[in-house]
Amino acid sequence: MPNAVRARVRAVPGLPPASPPVRSLVDAEAVAVLRRAAAVLMDDLPEITERLLAVLQEQEPAYRAAFETDPSGLWQEVHRSLRHNVGSLLRPRECRDAARRCSWRIGAERAEQGMPLDALLHAFRLGGALVWRRLVEEAARRDPDDVRLLVHVASDVWNFVDEHCTLVADAYRHVERQLAWRRENRLRLMTTALLDGTTRIADLPDVATALDLPEQGRYAVVSVAVAHPAGHVGTQLLSVPPGMRALWHTGTDVEHGIVHLGEREPKDLVDRVTVPIGARVGISRAVDGLAAVGDARRLAETALRACPESGGTVLLDEHLPAALLVSAPALGTALVNRVLGPLLSLDPSDRDLLLDTVSAWLDNDGSAQRAASRLYCHRNTVLNRLRRFEQLTGRCLTRPADVVDTSLALTARRLLGD
Repeated sequence: MPNAVRARVRAVPGLPPASPPVRSLVDAEAVAVLRRAAAVLMDDLPEITERLLAVLQEQEPAYRAAFETDPSGLWQEVHRSLRHNVGSLLRPRECRDAARRCSWRIGAERAEQGMPLDALLHAFRLGGALVWRRLVEEAARRDPDDVRLLVHVASDVWNFVDEHCTLVADAYRHVERQLAWRRENRLRLMTTALLDGTTRIADLPDVATALDLPEQGRYAVVSVAVAHPAGHVGTQLLSVPPGMRALWHTGTDVEHGIVHLGEREPKDLVDRVTVPIGARVGISRAVDGLAAVGDARRLAETALRACPESGGTVLLDEHLPAALLVSAPALGTALVNRVLGPLLSLDPSDRDLLLDTVSAWLDNDGSAQRAASRLYCHRNTVLNRLRRFEQLTGRCLTRPADVVDTSLALTARRLLGD
């Protein structure tokens, strides 16, 4: 094999233990015929190697390409495999383990190179057929009666071929799983770096190619938190509209989706989110380019913190005041204490009644009548509670600045707690 290929295969996966060979009930004379013929084949290995390579180039495009790339390396691989395998027919006890290791390594290396498994198995079966044909030819040349004896060991020879095909396939699939894990891990690390904002600018073209995302596209990030996650929840909650593509990454507590927006806007995602009870979803603003995905992730997590604990979806652009408060929780707490502080010493039921009334009045655009309908009380009751709120806090709910402060303080208390 080429040196470059050998360097990539740092550790060939462990060879499984050999099963006891399946032996047909043959007499010593038939075994002697097989070994005499195998001894002649050992002397003719270069010529047999050439014949097998010619067949492989004719029947298998993958081997034709391998021969064009590295004819010497392919010749050595085929010759080595034939030498070990014919040697196993000649001296099974001494050569069997070496032959198994050879086949196992070929399967591992060819998986590393990306040769199709079907082509590899076909090559081993063609090799087995060629060796068997040469054994028959040699037995017939020596004594035609030997051919009848050789037939008795045919099952042993083909069991041997099947064993090595199984070894090759097992090694191939083992390495294939390792390579898939490496690819997945590489993509996961790339996605993590994008979300963390630590991807080097020089690496962005390679990252864009590997993740199949445009380097200069428009992006948003969706952050999803579920109380009891089961699998990849993001793909279950968000149905991406046509023209968009989402790449999901699972973190410890939050799952993030990098959404390529195309010509659409983050608000187009809101109607596509199915939020079960307790799930919280934050959607960032749009950002330009993969290099800004880290900023979008931070914006999405800010939107997520602005979600009610009971669950829901928050589009950052539609909840900027709340986003400001959760971005600076110390200032939010200071605002709660400054505006609502006089109420916090009240009996909890009395305090909550006043705060709920003010919240209902604000939610209904300052309409006492609609607030009363929501609270199942009389309009005058709402007005009396509002006046009491003003007296206790020193705020005037007809003064715009005080209304802004009160609204922000109520939002901060809801998001940050008492």
